[in-house]
Amino acid sequence: MNSYSLDYIDDLYVQYVRDPSSVSETWRHYFEQFLVGAGAPVQGAGPAPTAGTSRTRTSGPGAEPDGSPAGAAAAPGLTATASAGVPTGSTGNQNVDQALWLARIQDRIDQLVREYRVRGHLVAKLDPLGLYENGCPELSPQTHGLSDQDLARPFDSSVLDNVSGSTLDVILKKLQQTYCRSIGAQFMHIDNRNIRDWLQRRMETTENRLDLSYERQRRIYARLADASIFEEFVRRKFVGAKTFSLEGAESLIPLIDLALEKAGQHKVKEVVMGMAHRGRLNVMANILKKRAMNIFWSFDDPTPELSRGGGDVRYHLGYSSDWKTASGDQLHISLCFNPSHLEFVNTVAQGRCRCKQDNRGDTDRKEVMTILVHGDAAFAGEGIVQETLNLSELPGYRTGGTLHVVINNQVGFTTDPRDGRSTTYATDIARMLQIPIFHVNGEDPEAVAQVVALAMDFRKEFHRDVVIDLYAYRRWGHNEGDEPRFTQPLMYAEIDRRPNVRQQYLNRLLKLGKITEEEADKISKERTEKLESEFEASKNESFVADTQTLAANWSEYFGGPEPDDPVDTTIDVQKLSELVDSLTRLPDGFSSHKKLKRPFSQRREMAAGERPLDWAAAEGAAFASLLDQGHPIRMTGQDCQRGTFSHRHAVLHDVRSGELYVPLEHVSKDQAHLELYNSPLSEAGVLGFEYGYSLDCPNGLCIWEAQFGDFWNVAQVIVDQFIASAEDKWDRLSGLVMLLPHGFEGQGPEHCSARIERWLAMSAEDNIQVCQPTTPAQFFHLLRRQVIRKWRKPLIVLTPKSLLRHPEVTSPLKVVASGSFQKVLPDRKVPLKNARRLLLCTGKIYYDLLQERTDKEIENVPIMRVEQLYPLSVSEMLDSLDGLPEGTEVMWIQDEPENMGAWPYMKFKFGDDLSARFKLSKATRAESASPSTGSMAAHKLEQADLMKAAFDGLK
Repeated sequence: MNSYSLDYIDDLYVQYVRDPSSVSETWRHYFEQFLVGAGAPVQGAGPAPTAGTSRTRTSGPGAEPDGSPAGAAAAPGLTATASAGVPTGSTGNQNVDQALWLARIQDRIDQLVREYRVRGHLVAKLDPLGLYENGCPELSPQTHGLSDQDLARPFDSSVLDNVSGSTLDVILKKLQQTYCRSIGAQFMHIDNRNIRDWLQRRMETTENRLDLSYERQRRIYARLADASIFEEFVRRKFVGAKTFSLEGAESLIPLIDLALEKAGQHKVKEVVMGMAHRGRLNVMANILKKRAMNIFWSFDDPTPELSRGGGDVRYHLGYSSDWKTASGDQLHISLCFNPSHLEFVNTVAQGRCRCKQDNRGDTDRKEVMTILVHGDAAFAGEGIVQETLNLSELPGYRTGGTLHVVINNQVGFTTDPRDGRSTTYATDIARMLQIPIFHVNGEDPEAVAQVVALAMDFRKEFHRDVVIDLYAYRRWGHNEGDEPRFTQPLMYAEIDRRPNVRQQYLNRLLKLGKITEEEADKISKERTEKLESEFEASKNESFVADTQTLAANWSEYFGGPEPDDPVDTTIDVQKLSELVDSLTRLPDGFSSHKKLKRPFSQRREMAAGERPLDWAAAEGAAFASLLDQGHPIRMTGQDCQRGTFSHRHAVLHDVRSGELYVPLEHVSKDQAHLELYNSPLSEAGVLGFEYGYSLDCPNGLCIWEAQFGDFWNVAQVIVDQFIASAEDKWDRLSGLVMLLPHGFEGQGPEHCSARIERWLAMSAEDNIQVCQPTTPAQFFHLLRRQVIRKWRKPLIVLTPKSLLRHPEVTSPLKVVASGSFQKVLPDRKVPLKNARRLLLCTGKIYYDLLQERTDKEIENVPIMRVEQLYPLSVSEMLDSLDGLPEGTEVMWIQDEPENMGAWPYMKFKFGDDLSARFKLSKATRAESASPSTGSMAAHKLEQADLMKAAFDGLK
């Protein structure tokens, strides 16, 4: 009900007075209670209007000009027309009419209070530059039928927290102080009333303002001094250098400082941070306490020979350190490395946070939190932001609440908000969640302090994300070499006139007597002298910059070139049998789907050695063996629990109760932790999350599976900027595994190719592993090798589709138990010395070639499979061809078009060396802009052409 419902209620009330039985029991009870409260008799409440009485609405809001009831008895909205001595619409009881009028006015006031809670942020003084003024007629008392005379009249203000028995004027001032000063709060979109009430109480009881002590005010000023003096010093010493200065948004430093202090009070032990490059140097210097001499040294870049082909620019680097709060609590802070792709670090940081929580056994998600610092244009414009927010409340990705801080420059590089978003605020995407969004004027540091306290307490109370939209500006444009006045002349005319926020806050403290000029000068002098000292130290010829090594949990692991040492991935055959069998055992009373009975029965036969293992069984066995040996496993992907191709069935559903059962969770008594989650329909966000998770999980198997192999192209940024290059740029290792279904089977361009050519184009310096195993045993040992050996590199596995059930794609239990992963698989049936032609291939096409060779009864053409495309050295490739007569034709066969697949890389990498000894040729589909045809019939024709070319001229 609202004020627009009052005419309806008036009508019901008049009906009730005429005849109480004419209204429903609920309304009758309501009106009876109303009359009791008004001191009027419940029965016979005045003479009822006689027949023929007319009732005419007024055109105005209902009140007379003086704001009082019309005449002696008529309620607002009713015109007094005499009839039988009773005013029209009147109940005939003056007390009741007065109470009805007051109720209507009270409802209007209650509506006005709600409007302030919903829309007060629209008129809050958020813009430090004062360039944009917004109006909101819904916040005007006149809009609600309230007059100036009502301002002094007392009303019930119990709807407001910490206010009672106040006049309308007091109520309005309370609302304006709370919702329309330097803080604009958006929270009424939250459905949960308990959360809304909690926020209302916290804001309205304090009028959204902290009562800061002298120590807190001085600390805020000191942090502003840290921020501004650092930027001024760097700009003076390194003229023209890019720093992506924080000037204009210096309040970020006290904001993060206060957030960390609160985190310590909340017993948070670790904080993972992600942010773009604006303000990163300042954050490293003043939050993470990286020695300024190391930052200054990077500007001079005195050792270029050490960075040939590697490293990254200083404002992309990460750092970690310990933080001690004022109360003595200690936190570890990790600032993630981040390229210029801005928001893509978001889920990487979230994945790291989740893994740190898991490492601690922090299932309540309280001891580790994430702080993400965004830019306004990127927050509104980058789709990865939505993916990040969507993950926040999902069981597989929840981290207990992230503090999002948007540095609102009020402009993109040169793009105004009107050209960069379709929403009122840059943060409107966050309204998809049931979380508050606090907009705050960055030139009001005490308002910033209030927002931080409120946001952090909200996170602790409800374990959800929260957003702070810090309204600021860029004093020097996108970077120090940019001229922003080309495109935003009016904005920068105002910026040029403004002192920085440190000076403004100092002026306020001086007026309040909270600090003296001498104290302020001392703070500035101390910071400047310290920076000068660090600057001089960085110039010393003997100075060596501090480089952080991998964290302690990475001390046993290494990157660099692939080692030659053999890796023992074998397992006792009896133990393997038991592990495979354990994956087929269901609890008593569990009703699995009837179609699963046969495959599970077959797996029991596999466990007994009566049937060779298929792909799914070998994968399950690899998982089970690693869990049994104490290695945790986390696997996510779209529909990965069942498997896109209905082969895995790792999570079973009781068809009667819907309950879940995961056999892999019951491998052994002391097994390692397992997480197996179906992901949302997301690639970039989820892959970034799993990559981040892998950064803190060196001992485990971290897997992301694509629904189809080519879907990783949606996450290209995560691959390019993190997975493929992180070791080269940042010396950071990852053992992430990506399972990418691949194979040309006539399903069209989007469901055939995992784009092997792109992976191989990114392969250099042993940065990644690109493998396409063709037997269950190979896959089993590949997964185990990834965890057991201490060499850590991302592993890209081109997994099969049709081969999941191919009768030839099996491996005996003993072979699985005793073997090892081989980079190149020779042909066991046709010796190389007898070859008239050697067919070299990778993946599914091997089985097509094998069938064709059998059908044609050809016995002198060996087929060799390259199972590890990268890293694979020239010597390893040539060694695999030992025994092949010089001059023999070596033909590369692939499903993919000539310009795709592995052929361009194989020719580039091995072409000269192979051609020097053998006759090198190829058989591929014709070069194409698209991976494949969409016609099944055309696919079959092309496949037949490949088979013909492979065996052409042979008997």
